[in-house]
Amino acid sequence: MKQVGRLALRHEGNFWNAYYADACTMDGAALIGSIAMGAIAGNPERKRAFMDLMKDVVAEFISDIGGIDPEWADERRAPEHERGGHA
Repeated sequence: MKQVGRLALRHEGNFWNAYYADACTMDGAALIGSIAMGAIAGNPERKRAFMDLMKDVVAEFISDIGGIDPEWADERRAPEHERGGHA
């Protein structure tokens, strides 16, 4: 299995932003979605729903360009140098 990209979620200012990023860097990452922190704070179901929606967006993108259905690895925290804003 080869990693072709990843979903990166970053708390930046008052928003939680979702990016499609290269496997090893945030350089050139594409913003694919954003939600106000107030909309997910204290609401784990809504937070999970946003994460699942963003995973669906990335999966569709990978499928469209590569003709494959991606497999998702376990979620993990980003390295310190990649964390934005309030991470």
